[in-house]
Amino acid sequence: MSGETEKEPREPLDAGKLKAAKPRERDYKLADTGGLYLFVSTSGHRTWRLKYRFGGKERRLLLGTYPDVGLKRARDLRDGAKQALRNGMDPGLEKTRARHSRKVGHENTFEQFAREWHATQVPRWKDVHADDVMTSMEQSLFAEIGGIPVDQIDERLLLHALRKVESRGAIETAHRLRQRAERVFRYAAAEGVKNSNPAVNVRDALKPVPPRKRRPALTDVTQIRNLIRSVDRAPASPVTRLSSRFLALTAQRPGMVRHAMWTEIEGIDWSRPDRPSPDALWTIPAEKMKQELDLREDDAFDHKVPLSAAAVEVLHVVRPFSSPKGPVFPGGRDMLAPLSENAVGYLYNREGWKNRHVPHGWRSSFSTVMNGRIERQFPGAERLLIDRLIIDLMLAHTPSGMSETELIYNRAAYMERRRELAEDWAALILEGADPVGSLVEGRRRRVER
Repeated sequence: MSGETEKEPREPLDAGKLKAAKPRERDYKLADTGGLYLFVSTSGHRTWRLKYRFGGKERRLLLGTYPDVGLKRARDLRDGAKQALRNGMDPGLEKTRARHSRKVGHENTFEQFAREWHATQVPRWKDVHADDVMTSMEQSLFAEIGGIPVDQIDERLLLHALRKVESRGAIETAHRLRQRAERVFRYAAAEGVKNSNPAVNVRDALKPVPPRKRRPALTDVTQIRNLIRSVDRAPASPVTRLSSRFLALTAQRPGMVRHAMWTEIEGIDWSRPDRPSPDALWTIPAEKMKQELDLREDDAFDHKVPLSAAAVEVLHVVRPFSSPKGPVFPGGRDMLAPLSENAVGYLYNREGWKNRHVPHGWRSSFSTVMNGRIERQFPGAERLLIDRLIIDLMLAHTPSGMSETELIYNRAAYMERRRELAEDWAALILEGADPVGSLVEGRRRRVER
């Protein structure tokens, strides 16, 4: 057990700084002292949070919303948490125990349970996701059912609230809120207050989520190679260029690549860049998959990505630009923070690929090109059906009609063929590309397309 040990800000927060804490283009933090900070989201939602260490792990504790909780109160809560640490107790666990000791009664409203459930999840979530979850409930659910005792909320009341969200065209948001309400009711049931879960029963009463607009993606191999060459030689930071190449090679979701950690990579001898790494593997934890895909707890899974030799080369080159404890592709001077969400996309736009290809488009590129290749190689053969399944698994898609047992088996199977396809894809798109080591040079020359 240990308390927070980090560099304190030059000046603690005061009323003036808090008043000036307006939303910006990106979420940001205002540090006070002793691990206390104010998290300000792009929507203007401001929450007090405490960063501390317990049991050798970094944790976070949600202390309340500003200005409902003022600076003095936030510091008092911080000091109370610090005292718990000195006494050998986890302040997050103590907060949970205090909730459990209360008497069940009429005051147990949906908002109270929602905030409690949210507080239990905050240590597992990134700040941005935690704020998004709470803001969505505050804006759309609390005004309708927040003050109603949770055991008095039925399907009719919940559906009325969700249909108001639908009425403004936010169909996907309504479905996401229903999922969050379902988890709140499950939490209330665990507390012995709510027996039924109305959120389960209203699922099919909501409008279906419309198909997402297809993201622009290149599917012509020649154009893909041109894009890679232009990005490799563009005036950009080495980490941004390397991130783009790794994204292209792995065809994983941009958020997963941005938040990839060195601890998720295995099977590579970092002291021997010249040594082959036939077992190189990137394992994306189930918790990240759950957040990225908004999965239920029971549906989350570790996603294993076999790394081609070209992807391993990228990792060897980017390693000196990062910290072993931080993300593979850090942003700016802070090696513990990931690359900016829009860095690669802006680079593509600057290089003339706007409305033609986006970072997420690599997934469509990989699927379209590789499915086309296997159709030509194995027309009408059983091998074609298997390879289509494997391509879906490589993208962490869930093939329709597949049972949970089959999914578990198939995610662990076909690794040899998955590696073959990853190598085929790398060789195909990197034909004529610059050596990966050249991506760490300064300003690069332009390339004609």
